[in-house]
Amino acid sequence: MSNSETFEPLEPDRLGRLSRAFKALSNPNRLELFVQILRTHDAGYEAGHECFIAEVMRRLEIGAPTVSHHLKELANAGLVSTERRGRFVVARPGSALLDELRTLLAREIDTKP
Repeated sequence: MSNSETFEPLEPDRLGRLSRAFKALSNPNRLELFVQILRTHDAGYEAGHECFIAEVMRRLEIGAPTVSHHLKELANAGLVSTERRGRFVVARPGSALLDELRTLLAREIDTKP
C-alpha cells in the first residue's frame, strides 16, 4: 500500500483543536508550566490534594502576571482548566484534549515503520 492510500486528513474541528494545543505548547515557558501542572496534578491526585498555582509559581520562579497570561493561553487551548478558591487558583489538565492528543500520537507512532 502506498503512502497516499493511507493518508486521511483530520476533520477541520479536530485539526483546529490540536493546532491550538500545539501552538500553546510551542512557548517554552507555557510548556514548562503545563508540564509542572501535569506533574503536580499526578502527584497530588495520589496524595489526595490538588495543584495550586502558587506552588508551581514558587518552583518556577515566575511572577503572577506572567503565569496568569500563560494559564489563560493554556486554558483557551483546552489544555488546562482553572478554578478560584478564595485567593488561590487550582489548575487541572484538560483530560479530553489530552486523551485526544495521546490517541493521535500513539496512532501515528504505531503506524511508522
